[in-house]
Amino acid sequence: MKSGRWARNLVAVAILFVLFWYLLGALERELQRAEEQSANMVLSQLRSALVIKGAEVMLDRHASLEEEEGLNPFELIEHQWGTYSGQCAGDIPEPGRWCFREWTQKETVKQGAGWLIYNPSQPITIEGRQVAADEPMAWRVTAEFADRNGNGQREQGERITGLRLAPVQLTTEPAATRGGTP
Repeated sequence: MKSGRWARNLVAVAILFVLFWYLLGALERELQRAEEQSANMVLSQLRSALVIKGAEVMLDRHASLEEEEGLNPFELIEHQWGTYSGQCAGDIPEPGRWCFREWTQKETVKQGAGWLIYNPSQPITIEGRQVAADEPMAWRVTAEFADRNGNGQREQGERITGLRLAPVQLTTEPAATRGGTP
């Protein structure tokens, strides 16, 4: 009798352990999916705000889209973001947070220009790019142009069409050593 009860209890504990293990895996996958959707939603809203800002600049005869390069796109939206930390306090934000890192200021660098940085709290896929936890990603507001020859470089005959959020390689090297550009 005692050995039968002991065996049943052992089987029950083993089944509970397997179910608990499966539940933790499912919870981790859902957290990963939620963080991916959140990051992609933020990027989508920032891109929409840049489309509007680009249209406003194009309608203003005294402004140019090149002057808007490097701006902080979070400032274009009046929403209070729970995951946005404002100016980066260090090199990268806390896991699961966004921040804006200004370039090192020089006389030739526009005030307030820089990178938008996101530090995922777990491995996720953003815009088709898989990143590990604590592997920050960066974007920069750039002027979009009609690339007629497809070389990715803006040439004299290619006109600027708007603003876009372009992924950039995040470096910890100070901007002053790179001539003030990211």
